Amino acid sequence: MVYDTIVKGGRWFDGTGAPSAVRHLGIVDGRVATVSTVPLDETGCPRVIDAEGRWVLPGIVDVHTHYDIEVLQQPGLAESVRHGVTTVLLGSCSLSTVHVDATTAADLFARVEAIPRKHVVDGVETHQVWRDAAEYAAYLDALPLGPNIAAFIGHSDIRADVLGLDRATDRSFRPSAAEIGEMERRLVAALEAGFVGMSSQQLEFDKLDGDTCRSRTLPSTYARSRERHRLNSVLRRVGRALQGGPDVQRPHSLVTMAASTVGIFRKPLPVSLLAAADLKAIPFVIRVFPLLARLFNGLGGNLRFQHLPVPFEVYADGIDLVIFEEFGSGAAALHLADRIEEQRSLLQDEEYRRRFRADYDNSFGPRVWHRDFFDAEIVDCPDHLVIGKTFGQVGVDRGGLHPVDAYLDLVVEHGRKLRWRTTISNHREDVLNRIAVDPGVQLGFSDAGAHLRNMAFYNFGLRFLRRVHQARKPFMTIEHAVHRLTGELADWYGLDAGHLRLGDRADLVVLDPAGLDSSLDDYAEAAIPAYDGLSRMVNRNDRAVTAVLVNGEFVFGEGVVAERLGTVRTGRFLRAESR
Repeated sequence: MVYDTIVKGGRWFDGTGAPSAVRHLGIVDGRVATVSTVPLDETGCPRVIDAEGRWVLPGIVDVHTHYDIEVLQQPGLAESVRHGVTTVLLGSCSLSTVHVDATTAADLFARVEAIPRKHVVDGVETHQVWRDAAEYAAYLDALPLGPNIAAFIGHSDIRADVLGLDRATDRSFRPSAAEIGEMERRLVAALEAGFVGMSSQQLEFDKLDGDTCRSRTLPSTYARSRERHRLNSVLRRVGRALQGGPDVQRPHSLVTMAASTVGIFRKPLPVSLLAAADLKAIPFVIRVFPLLARLFNGLGGNLRFQHLPVPFEVYADGIDLVIFEEFGSGAAALHLADRIEEQRSLLQDEEYRRRFRADYDNSFGPRVWHRDFFDAEIVDCPDHLVIGKTFGQVGVDRGGLHPVDAYLDLVVEHGRKLRWRTTISNHREDVLNRIAVDPGVQLGFSDAGAHLRNMAFYNFGLRFLRRVHQARKPFMTIEHAVHRLTGELADWYGLDAGHLRLGDRADLVVLDPAGLDSSLDDYAEAAIPAYDGLSRMVNRNDRAVTAVLVNGEFVFGEGVVAERLGTVRTGRFLRAESR
C-alpha cells in the first residue's frame, strides 16, 4: 500500500481510554488505513512524520466556542488548530448566526462575547447568503475550514428572528402558539441539517448591545416554561443535546435545567450545563455540580457540566470586563461603553461610587466575581508606579482609599490603557484534579473566539495533559485524560471525531511531552487580520505540538502554520448522529 502520510514510532492513543502503545500509522484518503506494530513501507509516501518519543493522539474536541463570526472571515481558526484542536462546536450560549440579520447578530454577540460590533456586522453582512440551517451548514462546509466544525442552533437566534428582537426581549410579551410552533420548525430543520442540538441561556448578566434593546438580557432568558418545554421535547425526541446556561443569581434555574434531563418513562434529554467552576466567591459550590449529576443521572438522565480544567484567569482594559454585568453599578458603566465621555463622567459621580461600593461590599447571594480588588493585579498603566500592585494596595498607598475608589480613579485617569488581571475560579489544583475525573463533567468551555482582550484558553487541552503527566500524586492515566478531551466528547455529541483507530478520520496531533512545560502559561498577543489588526490574547507553546493533521492533511507543526490552513479545505461540517 502507498500511504499519503506515515506517522511512525509514536506512543499511540486511540481516544477510547484503552492502553497506549508504540505504533506506526498509515493514512490514506484522510482515514487511518493501517495501525502497525512494525515499521511501514515508506516507498512513494510524500510525508513521513517521525514520532519516536512523542505522543500520537486524536485531535482535541472543543465543545464550547464562539467562533461563529471568525469562522466566516478566517476559516482556518489557527489559534485553536495550533494547539491540537481539530473539531470545534459553534453556537454556544443561545447565540448563532443562522437566522438573524447582521444588525441583530451584532446586538447578540458584541457585548456578551466582547467581539467588536463592527466586525460582527461586517462578517455577517459579507457572508450571509444562507436562508436556513441547511444552507448555513452547506455554506460552512464549502469554506476552506481548518478544523472540523459542528454546531448548536441558538435559542436566542431563533427567538429573535421569529418574534423580532424587541418583542423577543419584552418581559410582558407572550408568544402565540403559532409563534412557538415556528420556533419548533426552525429547531427541527436545524437538527435535520445535522446540528448537535440547541443552546439556551438563562444567565441574566449577559446583555445586548446596540441601541434598540441595549442592556436587555438575551432573548432566551425571556422564554417561559411552555416554550422551553416544547423545544426541549423536540431535542428529546430526536436525541440531540441541550446546552444550557443557568442564572447564577437564581439557583433554582440550575436545578430546573438539570432536572430537564430526567428520563423516567421517556427518553432522557442530553443536557450539558455551564459550568462546573471552583469559584473563589463561593468555594463550596463546586461540590454541588457532581452531586446534581449523580442525582439526575441516577434517575435516568444524561446530564453533564462543562468545566474548564485550568485556572480561569481574566484580563481587562479599564472597566471592559463582562463580570461587571452581574451587579447594577457595573452594568450601568458597561451600558455606556460606546459613549466614553458619559461613562467617564458616571465613574466620577459620588452617588454612583456609593452604589458601586455597596455592590462591591455586598457579600450575600450567588455571584461569579469574588469582588476583591486586593486580588486584582495591574499589569500595564501609563503610571508605571502602580504596575505590579493590586488596586487594594494602591488604595492603601493613597492614604487608605477604598479599593473601589482606587480602581475607579485609575479607570477615569487612564481608561483602557489601564490593564489588569485576576483569577476568578479553578485556582485550587487539588479541586481541579478531583473534578477532572468526575463522570458528570465534560472538559471544555474554552470560549475560543470570544472575549478577545480578556482571556486565552486555546491550549486548555495541552495544559490539562501537562497536569496529568506531571502530577506528583497521579489522579488519572494519560489514556483517560486523552479520552476525556477527545473520544468521550465526540461520542456524547454524536460526532465522527475524537478517535484514532483503523478506519477513523485522520484528525491527529503529535505531541512532544518535553514541550508540556511552563511556556503553556505564558502571556501572548497576536493580531487578527480580519478584525483590522486587533490584538487579542493567545497562547504560544510551539515546542509541544510537533504536527497537527486534519482529515489526513498537515496543517501545523513546530510553530509553523501550513500555507494550506485557511486556504484549502481540510475540515468539514460534521453532522451529528441521532441517539
